[in-house]
Amino acid sequence: VAMETVSLERQIQSVQRHIAFLKKEQMELLHDLHLEILRLQKHCSELTHDLEMKELEARQQDVLDRELEERCRAMEAQLQEKEKDNLELRKELRHKETLVAALRSSLRNKERRFLEELKRRSHRVTILDTELQKQTEAAAYLS
Repeated sequence: VAMETVSLERQIQSVQRHIAFLKKEQMELLHDLHLEILRLQKHCSELTHDLEMKELEARQQDVLDRELEERCRAMEAQLQEKEKDNLELRKELRHKETLVAALRSSLRNKERRFLEELKRRSHRVTILDTELQKQTEAAAYLS
């Protein structure tokens, strides 16, 4: 009976050592799990922050995109207005070029008529001058 008691006591001590060892292992495992949970929570917080920053950047980019689209539409409207003005100016320029061509033609005609009249009058002056010389000679002869 004493032998069995000693054997039982050794078994109890062995079981107690195993239990102590298992408790120690369990405590280390729980500690490591707690540290892993803290690390994962920190990582999750960082990822959440990164996601919030990316969402903010995306919203800011959307605002910038809308502003750029509005500016682009305004510039396109301005361009269309300028093209319309340009077309009107081209029409006006063509009209004025036509007027200038007509004025040049009219001026050339007037210049030609003026030169013809000048030539005719010059010829007339020459004839009158010749006649005057004849009359002067005749008057000199008569006197």
